[in-house]
Amino acid sequence: MPNEVQARAAPDELAAEDAELVALVTRTAERDQRAFERLYTLTVRRVYTVAMRMMRNDETAEEVVEDTFWQAWRDASRYDASRGRVLTWLMTICRSRALDALRRRDPAETRSDVEQLRAAEVSEHAEPLAMMESMERGSAVLKALESLKPQARQLVSLAFFRGLSQQEIADTCGMPLGTVKATMFRAYQQMRLCLTGQGLEPEHE
Repeated sequence: MPNEVQARAAPDELAAEDAELVALVTRTAERDQRAFERLYTLTVRRVYTVAMRMMRNDETAEEVVEDTFWQAWRDASRYDASRGRVLTWLMTICRSRALDALRRRDPAETRSDVEQLRAAEVSEHAEPLAMMESMERGSAVLKALESLKPQARQLVSLAFFRGLSQQEIADTCGMPLGTVKATMFRAYQQMRLCLTGQGLEPEHE
């Protein structure tokens, strides 16, 4: 039954790729240049696709990819295979670097965040896609975010897209923790009003 054989082959191939990528990151953490080059070769297409769909510009997408792999080289020793796949780790870095670039363009920008995460179908591998899809909620969330004032929108974006805690947001923005908590509380209440009617609620509290 060829279909069953093919169905079994894909998970086996995925597991083999994951094992190789973990080994390459481990060797990269030991400053093995060849391992890093191999890691780059195996993953750059998928990382570039995410960067390009978020940035919509070749030059800035290439800069994001460069920043992503530079951070991967620096932080390889921090990668923990028990917390997720190498591709997920790289996509997280790429998304973070792309969002930083978007905020430098406009600190309150959110449209590209949502639309490009939704469009970033970078591979046949489910986990990175599931990771990104879990953070984007489509046009309803975009509308709810855009209903906020710029400062509130930026704080919620840091939590929603980058997964920062309120303390981390306060540190990043140089704001008192109490101000961050109060601003985000009001923002989530406003978002809930926008989303409840569509059967959605903000993920971060």
